Amino acid sequence: MKLSELFENAPEIEIKGLCTDSRKVQQDDMYFCMEGMTFDGHQFVESAIEKGAICIVHSKDIESMHKGIAYIKVEDVNRTLNRVASKFYNHPSHQLKVFGVTGTNGKSTITSIIRDVYSHFHPCGYIGTISISYGDVTLPPNLTTPDPIIIHKSMREMIDHGMEAVALEVSSHGLELGRVQSVDFDIAVFTNLTYDHLDFHGTFENYFEAKHKLFLQLKGQGIAIINIDDPYANRIVEGCKARVVTYGVHANAEYRACNIQIGTNGSQFQLAHEGNLYEVTTNLVAMYNIYNLLGAIAAICEAGIALEEVLPYLNSLTQIEGRMERIDEGQPFNVIVDFAHTPDGLEKVFEFAKNITPDGNAIISVFGSAGKRDTKKRKVFGEIADRYCDSIILTEDDPRDEDAKEIASEIKSGIKDTNNIFIEDRYAAIRQAIESANANDTVLILGKGDEVFMYREFGREPWIGDHNAARHVIRKYCLGIEE
Repeated sequence: MKLSELFENAPEIEIKGLCTDSRKVQQDDMYFCMEGMTFDGHQFVESAIEKGAICIVHSKDIESMHKGIAYIKVEDVNRTLNRVASKFYNHPSHQLKVFGVTGTNGKSTITSIIRDVYSHFHPCGYIGTISISYGDVTLPPNLTTPDPIIIHKSMREMIDHGMEAVALEVSSHGLELGRVQSVDFDIAVFTNLTYDHLDFHGTFENYFEAKHKLFLQLKGQGIAIINIDDPYANRIVEGCKARVVTYGVHANAEYRACNIQIGTNGSQFQLAHEGNLYEVTTNLVAMYNIYNLLGAIAAICEAGIALEEVLPYLNSLTQIEGRMERIDEGQPFNVIVDFAHTPDGLEKVFEFAKNITPDGNAIISVFGSAGKRDTKKRKVFGEIADRYCDSIILTEDDPRDEDAKEIASEIKSGIKDTNNIFIEDRYAAIRQAIESANANDTVLILGKGDEVFMYREFGREPWIGDHNAARHVIRKYCLGIEE
């Protein structure tokens, strides 16, 4: 695309790509000098030019300017990046039905259900924590909500592959850092708001305001779908121009689940909607997944698919790896892997474990807490686990440059009565939990889900993944199957 098509009175030079990372610049790219929490992109202009950048978008003065390079000074580089990224890829979000899902917990599950079910009617892609995927293409995740270049480029590729919609996880970081300013959302879903990410946002109010941005951004023709049972439901749509649709269990929602029966392998409930009751059978388990399913159903139906057509697909939803994933290799006890890494997330998994574990049997949990992240929740983790568990094994969970043992000590400060030990090696901790389980016990492996990496002081290193580790341990040490 010509630079003159992106900026008025700009030279007639061809821009072949957009980039915010000077290390990844390619020939004839436009480089945006983004200011981050650690680095300022203005520091790397020379490096970007050496690698082939032909245009520099900046907000600060550039001391040394090179002949043949276009320099464009703007007030807000991030806002400009959003506008340019959308236009460079021919405004793909305007050509797709865009579902955005935000909240503390449930984003991955709801977006995955939307993609899974909506694709039976219109091909739908996904961008989020698990991957970037569309059709037969699955790419590794970048961030829960990537930068505007990746978002718009991915959406353009989705359109080229026949997609008609996309389900996008929208994180508080992504909203606060302005990564979705130029995305044209059609439907936005609010799941819940609980304690998380205060290391980044500073206060809970700031965290709320970050989430609020999605609904302030939503267009008048859009639809805001909110969990009316959440205490922040009414505040989250203050100032929202879009039509508001509610879902829930306790309040009188437009999509309401009642007469709920939750089992170990699935759930049943009646869905009250527009004066009618619909029988719903799903392979999802746990009360919080009933909420997730309601949010997804509301989004899909409000997007134009009849509820009667949606219901048959809810009984065999694709298992989302690492999200309430039951590991069944034939062992006589429950093993569940879940991504839960917030106080609310942990408690909801523990509540489910209590419901499925017979009286007299044990709940054994394996978890830790991430290094260089919100430290205040560590003691809270211990307090919650202490209320539900019979045995706690503390271990590493993305320690970064912190001592995993010190992190565990902070968690342990909240544990008063429950037997607990610290095993630093995560695989060894999982093995200890599984080998100590008796018939009908429940083993919970929490925090990392299906992530196949571990953050350490020097960066990311490969990790087998909790789900894979659990399967390997069961097969080798419980069933004696050598692989």
